[in-house]
Amino acid sequence: MTAALATVNDPEIRRPITELDMVKSVDISPEGVVRVGIFLTVSGCPMKDTITRDVTAAVSRVDGVTGVQVEMDVMSAEQRKELQTKLRGDRGPEKEIPFAKPGSLTRVFAVASGKGGVGKSSVTVNLAAAMASNGLKVGVVDADIYGHSVPRMLGVSERPTKVEDMIMPPVAHDIKVISVGMFKPEGNTPVVWRGPMLDRALHQFLADVYWGDLDVLLMDLPPGTGDIAISVAQRMPSAEILVVTTPQQAAAEVAERAGSIAAQTHQQIAGVIENMSWLPCPHCDERISVFGEGGGQSVADALTRTLGARVPLLGQVPIDMRLREGGDEGKPLVLTDPDAPAAAELHRIAAGLSKKSTSLKGLQLGISPTRGR
Repeated sequence: MTAALATVNDPEIRRPITELDMVKSVDISPEGVVRVGIFLTVSGCPMKDTITRDVTAAVSRVDGVTGVQVEMDVMSAEQRKELQTKLRGDRGPEKEIPFAKPGSLTRVFAVASGKGGVGKSSVTVNLAAAMASNGLKVGVVDADIYGHSVPRMLGVSERPTKVEDMIMPPVAHDIKVISVGMFKPEGNTPVVWRGPMLDRALHQFLADVYWGDLDVLLMDLPPGTGDIAISVAQRMPSAEILVVTTPQQAAAEVAERAGSIAAQTHQQIAGVIENMSWLPCPHCDERISVFGEGGGQSVADALTRTLGARVPLLGQVPIDMRLREGGDEGKPLVLTDPDAPAAAELHRIAAGLSKKSTSLKGLQLGISPTRGR
């Protein structure tokens, strides 16, 4: 029975419930009915129905079981503290950002744009979904505090769960997600915060959320070079910047300014993505340049000159109404129709960004020098 329960993962922590000490009891009647007691991390846990379903399915597959009853209880404060220690180690609660540590193996991409309306969030969400579909462990921070839209685009409706000082992020399409929109009261009320509060929110998203071992973390930044962009540079200096623009020169000039912040913060620019590059003609094979041409390459060339290091144009994503529709419905196009031209290009860009360097430069190896004998 233990082996069967070990196949059930907590939906938020993504580890077996047996490993997390969430199994309270297992009783088997002579008739083969199994009664399983489960500890929830908090009362009213939004994932209790999922856990009930998964436990029932796993136990039902065991030979001789004629029925399954799942009973829920809630962890005590002491049990939650033990769980926090199990997840974060014997050092107890940490307030440092794990991705900023020298030994971190998570690649962090800060997705930026000079202005709004260029599809930055759509690009972020679809890149994340493409990477996750290829087996990577992916997280997304919706750092666009005023214009947060990532939860809708990923179809996330549930709120995060708090376990002691840790925040468990919701999961959608195998992507862990956090956004200020998840903490707001019901309704479309605006967020009215200034610099220090924005910085504090960003820090909580990065330090207090239990992300686990991620391969990639994508951060959807607000347009421009304001407080959040500066906070990211200070708190996450190793984050690589992805600049999103459209082909039109007016947008390209603004995007160039957004990317040029890397010269002051000494961050690396991973590349430029040109969105809405063209519209495939519905009646022929021609491409219609709705927003002009050359903006993406112009930004890449200008940033190369400014930074003194090559900044590549990573790709050109064509206009596709389904990309917008997928965002409204919470179903990324790269998952619903991966062969669509826009989805194929986003998959190609994601594959290029997913390649990790095998260099050990900057990695703490934990080796102490010894004297020769």
